[in-house]
Amino acid sequence: MLYKSGGKKLLEQEMNNPSYWAGSLFNKDLRFGYFERALSLLTVNKDKGALELYTPDTRQQFSLKKRYSAFTGKNRGDKYIEGDLKTPIGIYTLTEKKKTVDPFYGPMAFVTSYPNLYDRIRGKSGDGIWVHGVPLSGSRDPFTKGCIAINNNDLLQLDKSINPSNTLLIIDSASKQWVKPTVYSTILASLYQWKSAWTYNDLETYLSFYDTSFRRSDGMNYNQFKSYKERIFAKYEEKSIAFSDINIIPYPGEKQNLFWITYNQLYSSESHQYKGEKSLLVRLNNDQSISILTEE
Repeated sequence: MLYKSGGKKLLEQEMNNPSYWAGSLFNKDLRFGYFERALSLLTVNKDKGALELYTPDTRQQFSLKKRYSAFTGKNRGDKYIEGDLKTPIGIYTLTEKKKTVDPFYGPMAFVTSYPNLYDRIRGKSGDGIWVHGVPLSGSRDPFTKGCIAINNNDLLQLDKSINPSNTLLIIDSASKQWVKPTVYSTILASLYQWKSAWTYNDLETYLSFYDTSFRRSDGMNYNQFKSYKERIFAKYEEKSIAFSDINIIPYPGEKQNLFWITYNQLYSSESHQYKGEKSLLVRLNNDQSISILTEE
């Protein structure tokens, strides 16, 4: 009704206010973040040596389906360089299911997306971080070189319980502190404020959402990005931008104010068309504004 009576821009202005989002967060399960797209979650607590599987019901309420004992890297802390024997801290997807692996890794393995975008812009190195099993014969040390290892029967059960393409892996040293619903209202409103500035060619407001340390996935720094956007906005093209399936997840690690945002974007202008998934890493500032640190 709001759309018909006040038009598209009035609805967009409503979505720019945290109060618009507060109602949609009522009774929403926010233990792991804000999810519009249904995903299975694998969470790893390195301190407790545990991998847990959570699946959502039709109301997006997450329930614990299984808790597995897990081995992680020999050394404590976040992974930074290849060979440091540490399991990374971060948010990852499962990019591949390997049905045939060396018997040392058990019957199969899931390949993770380490290093992710945030890892790459920080210069982290190494790859081949898997969720795998234990040797089919013999024994092994109670730690890994950086992977996550669980009992073989547990791994096979996990394989039957998840769709890798629709599962997120969240790795942390310890359980993350719960985030208040008002934080998600603030971030959602800021996300739509950023979109509005983008849609209506308000370059100054649009750029104010970017931190000066910003680095895009292709390596473009803030000043390069600013020059690029100045050229784009100078065309004054009419744009249509739509977001859907937004997920906002507190980023694991010691910093408490970083959030990983993914969403599907539909972009249309005279010179460019785009449809696909986008990712942002943002910092929530003390004044309740957000700063975009990287995007892909």
